[in-house]
Amino acid sequence: MLQIPKRIVTKRIGDWQGRKRFGLLPIHAQSMTPHQAMQRIGFVICIPAAFGYKIEASPEAVISTPREQFRVSKNGPLPGETKGGSMSATRLVIEAGRAEHHYWRDLWRYRELFYLLAWRDLLVRYKQTVIGVAWSVLRPFVTMVVFSLIFGKMGNFPSGGVPYPLLVFAALLPWQLFANALGDAGNSLVGNSHLISKVYFPRLIIPATSLIVSLVDFCISLVVMAALMAWYGFWPTASVALLPVFMLAALLASLGPGLLITALTVKYRDFRFITPFIIQIGLFASPVAYSASVVREKFSTLEYHLYCLNPMVGVIEGFRWALLGPGFSVNWSGFAVSFAMSTLFLMVGIWYFRRTERRFADVI
Repeated sequence: MLQIPKRIVTKRIGDWQGRKRFGLLPIHAQSMTPHQAMQRIGFVICIPAAFGYKIEASPEAVISTPREQFRVSKNGPLPGETKGGSMSATRLVIEAGRAEHHYWRDLWRYRELFYLLAWRDLLVRYKQTVIGVAWSVLRPFVTMVVFSLIFGKMGNFPSGGVPYPLLVFAALLPWQLFANALGDAGNSLVGNSHLISKVYFPRLIIPATSLIVSLVDFCISLVVMAALMAWYGFWPTASVALLPVFMLAALLASLGPGLLITALTVKYRDFRFITPFIIQIGLFASPVAYSASVVREKFSTLEYHLYCLNPMVGVIEGFRWALLGPGFSVNWSGFAVSFAMSTLFLMVGIWYFRRTERRFADVI
């Protein structure tokens, strides 16, 4: 039977202002009076969070444990409640495994926390920098210039009839989205250790917020791509309507490895150094600085499909086709291989993340 000292129960029920210290959730309830919170959402206190329990409050004075029930009396009204009010007692229900059974439902219930963390990350991303959000444009632009000089001018790689800077920048759009999301997600849990060690919420929310921040940078870079296309007098065709599909594929490709790496980083901090190295190698292993047609011409179909085990190969091909038109065809069988690998990484990432999530607060 789960033992909870009466003094802890009394303090956590009676001290409304102290709930921040003891992990009251959800966060937006902190601005309510106890009576309002009881009526609208109930109290959520993480006394036994490490054991997968969840405690809710309602107007009955019964505590339920996995094995038995017992009563706890309340000494006077809660702060903000008058004597003689409708709430004469408090009911705490401790249900074993509730967090596990309602995990995916909790993701929706804690959507406001998701919005809050995403907005916080957006505000602090370029805080106290000289050029601010211009970094989201400068990095891919400089990379485009370098790749155009080395691969386009010096290497004389084929460009499919379009200016080489457009060829490179159309591929840098999904690659930067993938790389930023993967890098931010990999360090997200360690960077939010103060939240993980104090309160309960679905930990999956933290790495998922990195996708939103990376998506904002992607939208800014997309405006630069439109300006470049206008500069060169190159206009997209009807295939640009499928650009959101390939954008979602890029996010999917980053989420699975991101969940896997961030869960491993909690225990093995070596991954903070391994992840940038993987991203750097992946930049040259993906058809960013060159067209995927170069690989198709030099290798057999089987070897090309093995190359497409890189989840970003199909995504980059799709972006070039959607933005630059029929000069860049999509090998749909290769795209299917890349998409299947992204799905596999996502399943493995979610499985390992959920398997290790309970121990995050202990080892972080």
